[in-house]
Amino acid sequence: MRFKFLLYILLSGLLLSSCDPAPDPERGEVIAKVHGNYLYEADLEGVVPAGTPKKDSLFLVSNYIDSWLRKRLLIRQAERNLTPRQQDFTKKLEDYRNSLLTYAYERELINQKLDTIVSEREIEAYYEQNKGSFELRYNIVKVIYVVLPHDSKEIPRFRKLLSDRDTILSQTTEFLARQHALSYYIGDETWIRFDDLLTQIPLETYNQELFLKNNRFLEIDDNPFKYLIRFKDFLIAESVSPLEIEIENIRNIIINKRKQDLLRKMHEELYEQALRDKVFEIY
Repeated sequence: MRFKFLLYILLSGLLLSSCDPAPDPERGEVIAKVHGNYLYEADLEGVVPAGTPKKDSLFLVSNYIDSWLRKRLLIRQAERNLTPRQQDFTKKLEDYRNSLLTYAYERELINQKLDTIVSEREIEAYYEQNKGSFELRYNIVKVIYVVLPHDSKEIPRFRKLLSDRDTILSQTTEFLARQHALSYYIGDETWIRFDDLLTQIPLETYNQELFLKNNRFLEIDDNPFKYLIRFKDFLIAESVSPLEIEIENIRNIIINKRKQDLLRKMHEELYEQALRDKVFEIY
């Protein structure tokens, strides 16, 4: 593919200095030039995805060339206006290289030696020792609800199942809900945000804490639907977050701590070995 005609359109009027270095013939045809810097046709590889229409291809190439020119002009302007000292990035480049080098080594060490298996016992132990660190930011509930047609003959049966103070027959409720309910949720073993529940049922409350403390079973008439809701348990915001919610968080905390310990041990061992081998001196 040739782009000479684009060069004439985009760069007509651009004066080329005769003292600029010659282009590298091994890199192919030159597409653009500014202040001794050359853009080659090979540099445009990948700019236009395969199958792109001709009109769109020209647009992409034009934008790329324009962006290249603007960037080179800005670099030239910076070079002309900054002092040699301001342009000296030797130390910064060395620091950046060293950072990349040590990061790559530490990452490889972690990939090879980090134990990422965390047992339930470790998670439970960490939770018990750090309960004060796990605070709920919102109200949560364990709940079961079913949505039935307002005139359903099954309402008394579901009411009896869900209003029992002593037990919740969740398997029986789910079995019947599959047959008769318009929708349902069996979450008596799973914590969910109370706010998320409110997006599913037509319930309004201005004091969530007071509502949860005073309601275990609830019926809501929202013709043509009937909602039957049973709260098995609840926890209020700012209380201790339950272990079930924090398992993945704790697992990540433990693994991250192992990672830091592994790197700290590596640094210490490296220093101690160098000290024994007398590979450095302090004057």
